[in-house]
Amino acid sequence: MKVKIINNSRHALPHYESDASAGMDLRANISASVTLEPLERTIIKTGLFIELPIGFEAQVRPRSGLAAKKGITVLNAPGTIDADYRGEIGVILVNLSSEAFTVEDGERIAQLVIARHERIEWVEDQELTETERGSGGFGSTGTK
Repeated sequence: MKVKIINNSRHALPHYESDASAGMDLRANISASVTLEPLERTIIKTGLFIELPIGFEAQVRPRSGLAAKKGITVLNAPGTIDADYRGEIGVILVNLSSEAFTVEDGERIAQLVIARHERIEWVEDQELTETERGSGGFGSTGTK
């Protein structure tokens, strides 16, 4: 699938780091470093604008290395970029660590995954089909 992209950043287009990668890294496109204090959040711009086909979304997800090693994650993960959005892609980063973290221009800050989605039509009814689980909620199927 081909996706139209405008790259107004100083960096290369997002690309897959390996043949089996689901996501492409997004890079910060900022004129000055941004420091996130513990529990602080901010939107980091990427300089990228995309045009997805209808029926697809772009999901902005955390990078596992930043999350595990630095406590930096995407606040609304996964963030959804709809097919009709034409603005710049921004990433809402949050610092969940106890130390300040500085984002540098060009740093890989998140992943972008393109995914197909379906639209539904609601069918109202008075009851749902019975299942073994039923209305059992969180933890109802066990913890192991």
